[in-house]
Amino acid sequence: MTAIGKILLLPGDGIGPEVMAEVRRLLHWLETRRGVAFTLEEGLIGGASYEAHGTPLSNDTMAAAMAADAVLLGAVGGPKWDTLPFDKKPERGLLRIRKEMGLFANLRPALVFDALAEASSLKPELVEGLDILIVRELTGGIYFGEPKGIEDIGNGARRGVNTQVYTTEEIHRVARVAFELSRKREKRVCSVEKSNVMESGLLWREEVTTLHAAEYSDVELSHMYADNCAMQLVRQPKQFDVIVTDNLFGDMLSDEAAMLTGSLGMLPSASIGAEDAAGRRSALYEPVHGSAPDIAGKDLANPLATILSFAMLLRYSFDREKEAGLIEEAVRRVLGGGLRTADIMQPGKAKVSTSVMGEALVRELDKLEG
Repeated sequence: MTAIGKILLLPGDGIGPEVMAEVRRLLHWLETRRGVAFTLEEGLIGGASYEAHGTPLSNDTMAAAMAADAVLLGAVGGPKWDTLPFDKKPERGLLRIRKEMGLFANLRPALVFDALAEASSLKPELVEGLDILIVRELTGGIYFGEPKGIEDIGNGARRGVNTQVYTTEEIHRVARVAFELSRKREKRVCSVEKSNVMESGLLWREEVTTLHAAEYSDVELSHMYADNCAMQLVRQPKQFDVIVTDNLFGDMLSDEAAMLTGSLGMLPSASIGAEDAAGRRSALYEPVHGSAPDIAGKDLANPLATILSFAMLLRYSFDREKEAGLIEEAVRRVLGGGLRTADIMQPGKAKVSTSVMGEALVRELDKLEG
């Protein structure tokens, strides 16, 4: 059987190895039942890498990430490494891989499975069937703009400075990702900024509009101020399909949208780079949740965020829409059947372990495949 691509698995720390084991279960199912095989490589990142190599990301693992068609991460970090020097902390490995892979667009779905609608902080009727994709610019804006810093201005006073900076190229490349992804969804993009009070926001609106007119007139484009978008996400979230926004607003709005779903244990994400000459994009997929060291090794973790991240990997890095959809439907059916890990447990449902949840998914996939 010929492999269709190369995936680097980085289980990482805490519950990372446990949730990644359930992805391996799905990889085996795809190969044996669907004939979809990948060349797999596994590496160390974060605290696990520090313990083995004295660094949160070795050069060999970084090279493997650059050579892979997609990278799937479990989790990094934990209190065990809190006292390490800044450059040795587990999170530095993740930051390095994002930087060197040139990952400029973060994709954060906010997807509510009907069986979990009551777990949301909003009324079920507001979130049932919710399916939003937030595309956040990841490498520019106020987090990276110059000048920045804290300075003494005399008389015992100080001033803190951060600069919000964007260029046409930075805006176009992230907006292009949003428009392209919308074509696989409902073809609606809402661009979010603060053009009423910020020149960088005005440039953002103008450049997104220009790109839309030139290349994506088949997609419906709307604009919204960031403060209004925050309000609309809790007022009428299903009005959105794809939201594209800058680094600062994306950071806040994606976390707000995450809470609509009811559990961080259910949320996948992706970070992608620019296309090369062959049309290939660097891409890193990871669950939104952390390493949860308090439950690590206890077979208690929810593997669904990592599994849904894997579904995103199939869809966006390999264009395997059929297989991605099968996995997402299996998740719907398992949840609809009442199975829950501890983090999403509800009255009257059956609490199951990490491995049992993975086994249940495979059974549902077998049923779907017939």
